[in-house]
Amino acid sequence: MHILFVVPGWPKKSFWDVLFFKFPPLSIATLAALTPKEHSFSYVDESLAPVDFSTRPDLVAITIMTPLAPRGYEIADRFRAMGVKVVIGGIHASNMPQEAAAHADAVVIGEADELWADILRDAGQGTLQPTYRQQAFTRMETIPPADRSVYPVKGYFFENMIQTTRGCPFQCEFCTVSTFFGGTYRLRPVQTVMQEVEGLRRAPGYIFFADDNIIARAEHTRELLDCLQTHRLRWVCQAPISIARDEALLARFAEAGCHGIFIGFESLNDRNLDMMGKSQNKAGQYEEAIRRIHSHGIGVYGSFVFGYDHDTPDVFDRFLEFANRACLDGAFLPVLTPFPGTRVHTRLSGEGRILTEDWRLYDMATVVYRPKSMSVEQLQEGFWKLNKGFYSLPSVFKRLFRPSSLKRRSNIIFMPMNFGHIPAVRKAQRAFTVPAHQRAQPPLRR
Repeated sequence: MHILFVVPGWPKKSFWDVLFFKFPPLSIATLAALTPKEHSFSYVDESLAPVDFSTRPDLVAITIMTPLAPRGYEIADRFRAMGVKVVIGGIHASNMPQEAAAHADAVVIGEADELWADILRDAGQGTLQPTYRQQAFTRMETIPPADRSVYPVKGYFFENMIQTTRGCPFQCEFCTVSTFFGGTYRLRPVQTVMQEVEGLRRAPGYIFFADDNIIARAEHTRELLDCLQTHRLRWVCQAPISIARDEALLARFAEAGCHGIFIGFESLNDRNLDMMGKSQNKAGQYEEAIRRIHSHGIGVYGSFVFGYDHDTPDVFDRFLEFANRACLDGAFLPVLTPFPGTRVHTRLSGEGRILTEDWRLYDMATVVYRPKSMSVEQLQEGFWKLNKGFYSLPSVFKRLFRPSSLKRRSNIIFMPMNFGHIPAVRKAQRAFTVPAHQRAQPPLRR
């Protein structure tokens, strides 16, 4: 049986479509590795190439996140009209299984690792079930090294993504990770991780450890660092701000080859942090935390969410001043997006503040709800001001070209990323069309 893995594409010239730095989904390479040898597979990511509907695979497997769900359904419907069986999975399908079921022969709810061979067996026998759900969360020792041969040779900026844990011990209101993984935090055997590191098909100039929180279990982190230190590797990861309080751990990270850390700062307002469920963050400590990480030559890529209830129109200027002052190396700067299945979607829906459930607009660049302390228009305009301001030549030079900044080895990652984002953000704004739900809003109540 031949399986076609499909990743739906972003709308042309949308915020994410225009970015040069494209990353593949690790989940597909994991499923490829779990595919029994008697089957063959191919892969298409619409951000790189169009789907060829003249092919006749035996099974199409589509993974969807919320803003790509409508396009995923279009692809599924077209293949099904040709008589090809379709299975849909991913975070959006797991949160909206009845919706996905209207476009698929089978829907996978949650993780699929330990079900995949059963799904393929059923597909081959013509006995696909309407839904599949594992009885328990995936046992991490069952996950083999990802099969990156499924990816095209060219197209992705970066494909060396590896997962050493799954889940996150935190329960942020806006996050889909906690929903999908059920609030669990599971460890993958370090020896398996290192087997995957050593088997990377591309020279491992950089590795991105895609864990949502790589330091939540100290013993596991120490074992991983011990192994990484024996290799000449350069890598980036995600960790909470608490890592900045541990100078010894930061030193170990630097010695083991860490060049950058993605940190979820989320807000400059402590009241917003409390609403998010991120009370472990304290905005007044951010600059010192960044300074400590920088002192080890490690760059900081910060994530912030804009539009929470205590954000007022001055938040955008305040952030840009903070980012330039703190020499933040890079940043992910979305508007709050209430994805289905999250607690924030439930809250905003209950308050009557959701303006649309056109999932195409849930792209983290379009305002789809009514903010509390500014208008929809102010938040939308602020998003573009923020991203254009941060990814501008003056800001890049202030953040990355100070004498202290130039010494950081992490610049080999962050300088190209910053310069690449400058034209991309401007191109995306020029292509942005104000959606209908934003064109006639009632006046802001204060």
